[in-house]
Amino acid sequence: MINIKEAIIVEGKYDKMRLESICSSPIFTTEGFRVFNDKEKRKFLKRLAKERGILILTDSDRAGFMIRNHIKSFIDEGEIKQAYIPEVFGKEKRKTTGSKEGKLGVEGISEEILIEILSKYASDEICKDKITKTDLYDAHLYGGAQSAAARASLCRDLGIPTGISTNALVDALNALITKEEFLCMMTLPPSFIKSTATE
Repeated sequence: MINIKEAIIVEGKYDKMRLESICSSPIFTTEGFRVFNDKEKRKFLKRLAKERGILILTDSDRAGFMIRNHIKSFIDEGEIKQAYIPEVFGKEKRKTTGSKEGKLGVEGISEEILIEILSKYASDEICKDKITKTDLYDAHLYGGAQSAAARASLCRDLGIPTGISTNALVDALNALITKEEFLCMMTLPPSFIKSTATE
């Protein structure tokens, strides 16, 4: 597995699924053009970029470049790295027809090409213990009657979109804080968490 320090930003869930078998870094989606109108998502991406940097890997078509340029418009240049897939014409296996421009996207490009692209950004940084769904369960953020409300409160305090799934929350927490910080945070009052998240 390729380890990259930066969080990887892709367009959709199939792109994310494609990279998860290759890369151990946190991967987040723009949900296509949703990033244009979703203030919570933009705020989260800005924080993510500030905390650890981001690596943008969108499709090499018009839509992909529009999304890429939009992200560049609200994040500082020094916090972004750009990765590009080559123009390869074809059709993704799960689709009945090709894209408008006939090019393969992140989900359709070969694994060898993706490995070659991502290897350029590989980091020797040692992976620390990760926050898991079990940790969320132990902290009453998952699997209980009040878990959804507790997760939403934590997300608001940390500037994470409140509507994300539990799995996405685990990814977001691992991208922003260490396991030790998370465990410490769970023993602190919510007002303290909120104040540290906005510093």
